[in-house]
Amino acid sequence: MSISLSSEFATAVPEMAVEWAAAGVPEPRLLVLNEPLAKELGLDPAWLRTDGLRFLVGNEAPGVAQAYAGHQFGGYSPRLGDGRALLLGELRDTDGRLRDLHLKGSGRTPFARGGDGLAAVGPMLREYVLSEAMHALGIPTTRSLAVVATGGVVQREERLPGAVLARVASSHLRVGSFQYARNTGDHDLLRRLADHAIARHHPGSTHLELFEQVVAAQAALVARWMLVGFIHGVMNTDNMTISGETIDYGPCAFMEAYDPSTVYSSIDHRGRYAYGNQPAVAEWNLARLAEALLPLFADDEDKAVSLALEALGTFDGHFQNAWTGGMRAKLGVSGDVGPLVNDLLALMHANHVDFTSFFHRLGAAARGDAEPARSLFLDLAGIDAWIGRWRALGPDAGAMELINPVYLPRNHLVEEALAAGSAGDLQPLQRLLDAVTSPYGERPELEHYATPAPQDFSATYQTFCGT
Repeated sequence: MSISLSSEFATAVPEMAVEWAAAGVPEPRLLVLNEPLAKELGLDPAWLRTDGLRFLVGNEAPGVAQAYAGHQFGGYSPRLGDGRALLLGELRDTDGRLRDLHLKGSGRTPFARGGDGLAAVGPMLREYVLSEAMHALGIPTTRSLAVVATGGVVQREERLPGAVLARVASSHLRVGSFQYARNTGDHDLLRRLADHAIARHHPGSTHLELFEQVVAAQAALVARWMLVGFIHGVMNTDNMTISGETIDYGPCAFMEAYDPSTVYSSIDHRGRYAYGNQPAVAEWNLARLAEALLPLFADDEDKAVSLALEALGTFDGHFQNAWTGGMRAKLGVSGDVGPLVNDLLALMHANHVDFTSFFHRLGAAARGDAEPARSLFLDLAGIDAWIGRWRALGPDAGAMELINPVYLPRNHLVEEALAAGSAGDLQPLQRLLDAVTSPYGERPELEHYATPAPQDFSATYQTFCGT
């Protein structure tokens, strides 16, 4: 099969694209292939499973390692970049949209910073499961095309089997991309990067309008994360896209018992990226993007700062609109739900109620059977009073069932599937994928996938970057 990949990023900003070849994989072995996505990209799944395996690990042609900077846990690093990743190029999907084809775990690049450039099977399978679950939930995300075992060994705390992930995105432009360009002091490079971003994502926009649209997209994205209990875990500026897509599923997880301070990441010792902190962190990251773009907003610095602050000031309104609208949908009601939501979340927090289970069970309460939802609470008087207020608004059970998922990649199920997959058994992974890629509506044979983790598991659970 002949595949035509373009190099629009490398052509637009060659200073930020280092041509590089992926590490050789003599005997690639396919672990999982996203056939619907392959067809959407105009790729033949049968070819990808056979001769196309070399293409999926980057051994057909060189790609480019992208340069970017970033604030990592608040500290600025002027030179990060794709240390173990390659952009193979861009291709048009069957709808004519330009998509990036990108690898992770494809070997060291000049940006590797002492790392080995490799990836283990487990973390690559994690990104595959989590990103495809997010797509099924309708949340903007990078997509996973395939995970291919390399046959090599990755040395971490222990020796692990290696793998390469092939993923797809509207682009891999990040806040950190603009920080890198600004840090060079080359305003022409910054302008070309911004113009490339506009051409990819918001044709016809001015530079200020580009920033305004990124603010709106990221505010809505974080709200949508939080409406399903998702915690990104490492919201560094190099992990925030210009497209508004979720990227880099490292120490990410779904919250179980509702608690705004929930943190699962093993490296987030101070809770910077806790569930409840995500809107503030996103706004902080966008302020860093504004700083990078200032020279493009106006020649006069004071005016540029004023324009940037005005645009950034819309973040909270965009977030609140998306959050409130999403909560109305989850509750199946209309009107002012602010007090109702605040009281509910306080009750859920005090009673350690599973976030996903409650909203799923609330659909039965809208049909007249409140017991499944109220049984999650110790404070029965409190939840009974709340349900009475909510029912008075006439909730639409049918609409709720279309928006409240039954099946998410629950943390214990993900770990079970990854452990089995790393040992060569992919059946648990396939069963989990079957559940989470069709997340709405109960299926009797999948009850296990709607059950929260045992309490002792959740009390000690941590996720890791997988680097």
